Amino acid sequence: QVHLVESGGGLVQTGGSLRLFCAASGRTVSSYAMAWFRQAPGKEREFVAAIVWAFGKTNYTDYVKGRFTISTDNAKNTVDLQMNSLAPEGTSVYYCTAQDYRTGTSSERSYKYWGKGTKVTVST
Repeated sequence: QVHLVESGGGLVQTGGSLRLFCAASGRTVSSYAMAWFRQAPGKEREFVAAIVWAFGKTNYTDYVKGRFTISTDNAKNTVDLQMNSLAPEGTSVYYCTAQDYRTGTSSERSYKYWGKGTKVTVST
């Protein structure tokens, strides 16, 4: 069974950086699409970034493009999200997720396996 465990969340100042980690078991992260979503208080869960390592493909929402970087560490079987230049709007619970496909789209419904999330708070 596929299990995903996020870590790395915490409190960071505006303009600061944070790196999130997603440890996967029961799934090789390089084989299928992996992604990060986030959910802010009172809002719907939204797409952040996806990676399909086998195809050399990444996909980012426009809001984070140029500031966030998604990558896989195949030796550790993790999916990482480097977040730079954080703003208060980034305050959310961040979720790691995996497809049984290799499309890496922004559609939440295409992702089957989900972690429990890690909370990021960006102070003003």
